[in-house]
Amino acid sequence: MRKGEQTRQRIMDIAEAAILQKGFGATSIDEVISEAEITKSGFIYHFQDKNQLALALLGRYLERDKALLDDIEARADALSDDPLQRFLIGLKLFAEVLEDIPGGHPGCFVATVCYQERLFNAEVRELNRQAVLAWRTRFQATFEEIMTAYPPAIPVSAEELADMVSTIVEGGLIMAKAVTDPSVLPRQLLHFRNYVKLLFQPRLNA
Repeated sequence: MRKGEQTRQRIMDIAEAAILQKGFGATSIDEVISEAEITKSGFIYHFQDKNQLALALLGRYLERDKALLDDIEARADALSDDPLQRFLIGLKLFAEVLEDIPGGHPGCFVATVCYQERLFNAEVRELNRQAVLAWRTRFQATFEEIMTAYPPAIPVSAEELADMVSTIVEGGLIMAKAVTDPSVLPRQLLHFRNYVKLLFQPRLNA
């Protein structure tokens, strides 16, 4: 990696950690510059302003997020041909990944943008909106495949179930931080896994 790219990544690493810890508004360019040991002009060389930094951070976060989900999905696909079993395996793998993060998950950049949306420009907000919709699209397709093979025990739509995945993850992150217990999020994923099992379990004939 070239020195310029190393500097850019260091700026982003410092800024991301600060933003996830205390928020976008409370993180200043000056503190990022100080910790990165660069000049103001050095920062501007990489990022025109704070919103350009946020856009780069969000884009990087989404790439990592997609890579993680793609990897979990591929591992689950290799273990089962059944759509329901693949999803259940994937949730278990996801929970295990979260359990292995030292100190727990650092937080969600997508949620940060939502919480403080007035601090971000239209470009950042639109990328964030597309990111949320991408999760819906991914998991809706999964649930549509499951529902073709396993009629649900109660009326529910694939889109509603897809949004439930996002709700569980974001809610679990908030709860984990509020009670300072990193295990909350993986446990909530496993509870959701049990719900999905019950929702699609084969029903006995009356």
